Amino acid sequence: MTDLTETIWLTQDAYDKLRAEYDHLIGAGREEVTAKIARARDEGDLSDNAGYHAARDEQGQQELRIRQLKAILDQAQVGTAPDSDVVHPGMKVTIAFDGDPDDTDTFLLGSREVVGLDDSIDLAVYSPQSPLGAAITGLKIGDEATYTAPNGRPITVTILEAEAF
Repeated sequence: MTDLTETIWLTQDAYDKLRAEYDHLIGAGREEVTAKIARARDEGDLSDNAGYHAARDEQGQQELRIRQLKAILDQAQVGTAPDSDVVHPGMKVTIAFDGDPDDTDTFLLGSREVVGLDDSIDLAVYSPQSPLGAAITGLKIGDEATYTAPNGRPITVTILEAEAF
């Protein structure tokens, strides 16, 4: 059985877009950056060569993105998250703060990458590893959880809704 706390649920379209970006970056993308570095090296003194330093920075950013994409793709499960009344990654969750049904927040418990692929989705994203995400993962609708905010203040939330995203 797949561990739902480690799974990143993706639609086939989202998976395909991330896979295409990954494939480009490890192939043509790396070749392009390597060529930029080689051209800048040919210009001479590397200590004063802004083009060389820019190309190396670009290479570093690209390698970081490759590692991020690989991690997402390695944890990806294509399809719809299983229907369940238990909160897990891949769900759109609505919570009430301190039990106040008028003070609510709705968000995706999962990866920002999923929402970033579709500009029409206007939904906050919380990682399952965030303080809030870790506190509510595995709970059911109606359950309460308390987590510590970045400012050190404890915050209590009640799960109002949880549905597959």
